[in-house]
Amino acid sequence: MKVTVTQIFLLLLLSLVHSFAEQRSNEEEEVERSQFPSGFLFGAATSSYQIEGAVLEDGKSPNNWDVFCHIPGGIKNGDTGDIADDHYHQFLEDIEIIHSLGVNAYRFSISWSRVLPRGRLGEVNPKGVMFYSKIIDNLLLKGIEPYVTIYHHDHPQELEERFGEEFVHFAETCFENFGDRVKYWTTINEPNLFAEMAYLWGRYPPAHCSAPFGNCSSGNSDTEPLFVLHNMLLSHAKAANIYHHKYQLKQGGFIGIIANTLMCEPLRDIELDREAAKRALAFYIAWMLDPLVFGDYPPEMRQYHGNELPRFTSEETKLLTQSLDFIGINHYTTLYAKDCIHSTCSSDGDRAIQGFVYLTGERHGVPIGERTGMRRFFIVPRGMEKIIEYVKERYNNMPMFVTENGYSPPEKEDEQEEDLVQDAKRIEFHKAYLAALARAIRFNCGPMAFSTRFLILNCLSIGLV
Repeated sequence: MKVTVTQIFLLLLLSLVHSFAEQRSNEEEEVERSQFPSGFLFGAATSSYQIEGAVLEDGKSPNNWDVFCHIPGGIKNGDTGDIADDHYHQFLEDIEIIHSLGVNAYRFSISWSRVLPRGRLGEVNPKGVMFYSKIIDNLLLKGIEPYVTIYHHDHPQELEERFGEEFVHFAETCFENFGDRVKYWTTINEPNLFAEMAYLWGRYPPAHCSAPFGNCSSGNSDTEPLFVLHNMLLSHAKAANIYHHKYQLKQGGFIGIIANTLMCEPLRDIELDREAAKRALAFYIAWMLDPLVFGDYPPEMRQYHGNELPRFTSEETKLLTQSLDFIGINHYTTLYAKDCIHSTCSSDGDRAIQGFVYLTGERHGVPIGERTGMRRFFIVPRGMEKIIEYVKERYNNMPMFVTENGYSPPEKEDEQEEDLVQDAKRIEFHKAYLAALARAIRFNCGPMAFSTRFLILNCLSIGLV
């Protein structure tokens, strides 16, 4: 069963994770709820490891992040998720806060190691199931629609070497225990980002990489990300197939996947860089989404990777192309793209795995937008319009949710409490990006939903060293 516009309506999910804003030359553009269709839902979102804490309580097993964050030098300031926002103990208060904001959607993820501490080798943890059931039930009592991500990059540490079929088992466990109340599922959050951060740069567990991208004890940055994403897409497709054939008809829900997206603009006003900008989108966004819609990787990737790029069987292609009810996109930044095929670039841009493209946030020392607290995140609201149009056109107007967008402020030593409470820059950011989204909708290329993470500020910004 495929989702339609009339089935999902136009949802505006606001998921809490990061944020941006664009400098306006004169007066700030105002945005009002009336600019969005009546069916849009405003919401909030989080991920399990970044907020829950209770690292080994009530039967939860250690996950990959529990281990990684305790390796010296792995995370900035030595931060861990051992306590985080203590959501595990304070979820009722957090739901009250969500409700007090007037939102009516909440996206969260389920901790694999809390529900299935040992995967298929062990039993379902009833205390873990009870925890998420309480969250779902209390959300519904408040009139808040739960949007559940099955996998947000945290899994039991012992499953590091056997992800695929284990994930399908975990997904079905979620469908069985929560599907009677959850109508919107995403299988995997940002598999393209996970493959890049964990297997190209080595900044997420298991920290695989090779020169010039990093100095890890193992890994091959030029090829390993290709196989990791390949396997994650197949895991998604198998889980979605089970949902469509076994659960969707009786539970009445929908299932999709979430891609990390960035918009790219040419660094120089030349055709080479305009092509590089297109190529960067193909090597990052279409790398993940093309197989799910068209059954194979983008032609540009086949051209430059050759036999290094895995191939799908005909049966796998069928599974992939029937796996989506909607596309979720997370959008945080816009960058400049420079061609590295015919131009001299730094060593990391001059590689096939990067599409022979160098990405930067500056042109002649001038940033593309206002800086944030994240090194590669800049406030460029026009990028929101452009990325929505790109996904809409490339994927034949498939139902789309903007599942993450948000703002991380630059660190300031002299930050005053009043500044933190008023949070003026975040307000400016959200106004600018919501205005950009409203323009996209006005010009008939709007998404089904929008999410920003602002409610419970994630205690741990993972992977930053």
